[in-house]
Amino acid sequence: MLSGIQAADVAPATVTIEEWQVQYAESRPRDPYVQSTDKVWFVGQQADYAAILNPQTGEFERIDLPEGAGPHNIIVDERGAWYAGNKAAHIGHIDHDTKEITQYPLPGDGRRDVHTMMFTSNGDLWFTAQGANQVGYFDVEAEQMQLWDVPTKRARPYGLIVVNDQPWLTLFGSNKLATVVDGELQEIELPRANANRPRRIAYGTDGNIWYVDYAGGYLGRYNPETEQISEWVMPAGVQSMPYAMAADNNGYIWFAETGVQPNRIVGFHIDSETFTAPVAVPSGGGTVRHMMFDEASQSLWFGADTNTVGQATIRYGE
Repeated sequence: MLSGIQAADVAPATVTIEEWQVQYAESRPRDPYVQSTDKVWFVGQQADYAAILNPQTGEFERIDLPEGAGPHNIIVDERGAWYAGNKAAHIGHIDHDTKEITQYPLPGDGRRDVHTMMFTSNGDLWFTAQGANQVGYFDVEAEQMQLWDVPTKRARPYGLIVVNDQPWLTLFGSNKLATVVDGELQEIELPRANANRPRRIAYGTDGNIWYVDYAGGYLGRYNPETEQISEWVMPAGVQSMPYAMAADNNGYIWFAETGVQPNRIVGFHIDSETFTAPVAVPSGGGTVRHMMFDEASQSLWFGADTNTVGQATIRYGE
């Protein structure tokens, strides 16, 4: 199923975007994670730090990470902040009180590039390792990791979510999604084998798995029950290069079109199968790579290559 946006068919939701200029120059701030109304964590991929933004005051707190860590992703719970040491083959933990850092090395040889992580219900971590071509599980209490090799060569495991403790991920170097069921990694082939490159992934209020096709400019839906796949052409079409992605709790899927400048935030209403009017990122965005939905503030948080951290507050209209 392929369908394109019609000019008259616009979903009623929109976003209002506010950005904070990060004071650490050219550091590629990315992957914000909301701990509370006054604590939004993010990492500086090119400057080896984690930081906390207080949106109420605009103040930043910086935590220096081990040199060469290349942090790529950060997630936060009551135990502390967990970052992906993408260039230094480890998962790191930052203590909330002391800011002390504990490193958990990935086992094995070769590329050990932790990419995107997400919690399970009991606080363990699923993660992707793009260059290693693996998916991993970290048992935090036992301090043990298990890794699965992806059968497709150079598949580049990328975006990841956890639904009912089951991981779902995109294989960016292929036209496939993947999951782990009963200890076995399973691949799911998508349409347009030579063009489809799924990059990020989300779980919709409809119970389906959604993905963005970075190469072809499509939004896709995979139904785990029926295994049916549906796709919609994005507003900017093949120039869209959709990257960052998140689902809200009001029936919308949101994504960033990064192939146009300035980058644009666009939503898709699941029930009516219509897109919202695109909203430009004020700073331009450069490339908006990842974003999360914060239910408490009804907003999307993202980092941008323009050295900003942004909040896109959603208004749903009538």
